[in-house]
Amino acid sequence: MIGQLPRSIPEVVASHLCTGCGACAYVAGDALTMHDVRTVGRRPLPIAAVNGSLTGDALAVCPGRQLEHRPEALDGAPLRGEWGPVLALYECWSTDPDVRHRGSSGGVATALAAHAVTSGRATGALQVQADPDDPLRNVTVRNTTYESITAATGSRYAPASPCERLDLVEQAEGRTLFVGKPCDVAAVRNVAAIRPALAERLDVTVAIFCAGTPSTAATEDLVRSLGTDIEDVVSVDYRGEGWPGNFRVQSGSGEVRSMTYAEAWNGTLTKNRQWRCLICPDHTGEFADLSVGDPWYREIGPDEPGRSLVVVRTEAGRAALLAALSDGALDGDLIPLERLEQSQPSLAATRGAVWGRVLTMGLMGLRVPRYRNVPALRLWLRLPLRGKVTSIAGTYRRARLRGLNRPEVSAP
Repeated sequence: MIGQLPRSIPEVVASHLCTGCGACAYVAGDALTMHDVRTVGRRPLPIAAVNGSLTGDALAVCPGRQLEHRPEALDGAPLRGEWGPVLALYECWSTDPDVRHRGSSGGVATALAAHAVTSGRATGALQVQADPDDPLRNVTVRNTTYESITAATGSRYAPASPCERLDLVEQAEGRTLFVGKPCDVAAVRNVAAIRPALAERLDVTVAIFCAGTPSTAATEDLVRSLGTDIEDVVSVDYRGEGWPGNFRVQSGSGEVRSMTYAEAWNGTLTKNRQWRCLICPDHTGEFADLSVGDPWYREIGPDEPGRSLVVVRTEAGRAALLAALSDGALDGDLIPLERLEQSQPSLAATRGAVWGRVLTMGLMGLRVPRYRNVPALRLWLRLPLRGKVTSIAGTYRRARLRGLNRPEVSAP
């Protein structure tokens, strides 16, 4: 692939390639700290550069810079290897009716986390949830009880840096299940490969299907569009209370205002995703033990309680899922692998377009990420001519509009 990789964490940020996961800040210790840049996302800002702390291991664990499957991980992978390692596909839902109702699509990620703790396999779950002091922003916590884990149910379409708090995993007694976006899980795998203490305490990883991370400013815009004052917001829910649910804002007076999930996501949120998400090939959590997403092949009916696709990617993930089903934490069944493609009908084209976008960035002299053993070129070749042209010309236009040749804003 044409183009050069960024050579330091500040260069990753300046090149608009940061995912905001926080892994570099965890590895670099006191040299980096994560901040919410409200119009962009969570970003690592240098405090000091000490003994290569902004390169070295911090750079090696960065999923924004590079994603790579081991060749053997794709040996015999179904669906032409274009969806990463896939051992099986299930459709499941939480047997706790409240969790299923509040969850984005069946509450499966929450149910898996809770079961890990209640079964004794783990002592906690690292999760992202709304910041109690600022409901428009997120905070990473290690929850250790059924009540605290299930209280974190629901999608958070706002910047989060769960890997920043991997210290909570490494320092805890017992093992910890990790829930995060695909890039977060890829980062955790990278960190565990160089930190044996973390690897020993890491339980299964659960990735949430992801189409990108909108900025904090995007959520603020949605709140204002509903006529609610930012300072008066008590809670923000992006989905849930049925599938797929509504975007809801509650004010201090108790009044709840809402818009449909489609209105929120297809409008303001989609338009305000960070650039790195637009050149990401992994929207389904290929580096996780289990990944969970919406079964969009289904018709959405009135009062739909929600179901989740569950992609089994490792034997550890299969064992965790089967245990949750056997113990009654989840209900559901094995389904044909073809349902994965049917649930995400545009994803193959999106991944093909990513190849064209990264190529264009390289031709423009911009820093680019490297993807290895992540099939994309053949997906680009399968695009119709118009799709190929759009992936190149559209990227050139957007790159100029977004100023990708200029450093990304990196101040809170």
